Amino acid sequence: MIGKLRKLLSPMLSETEVLEDDTALDLAVAVLLVEMARADHHLADDEEREIRAQLEKAFGLAPDAAAQLVTRAHDAVEDSVSLHEFTRVVHEGMDYAEKQRVIAMLWQVALTDRNLDKYEDYLIGKVGELLYVQRGDVIRLRNRVMEELAASDG
Repeated sequence: MIGKLRKLLSPMLSETEVLEDDTALDLAVAVLLVEMARADHHLADDEEREIRAQLEKAFGLAPDAAAQLVTRAHDAVEDSVSLHEFTRVVHEGMDYAEKQRVIAMLWQVALTDRNLDKYEDYLIGKVGELLYVQRGDVIRLRNRVMEELAASDG
């Protein structure tokens, strides 16, 4: 995902600018995941582990790098008044399929405890709107994640 973005931007930007853009995109996604975990007013250890696992997988990060990114995301959430600055970065930096992957990551975090809180459901819907992901795709992704979790539970 990031490789495609880097390849697309590299002719136009210096290496430093590309790395800064990558970091901003990573951080923006991490912030959305952290905000998702906080949506039900209870940040569980399982959700924190799931966020790190999702970031490792999506961005090819080592466990330590993912943990540092999550720490930075927590700080950014505390300093932010709105998710718009982060959804804008994701919207501008990703194509539709990548945005769908972000929505699936949000569902993974929301459903880590196998319980969908109304605030979690609302937040994913809102993020989907801000990323211009069709509501039908948001619901389809929720159903797919739920099926995958049910299959993994046995």
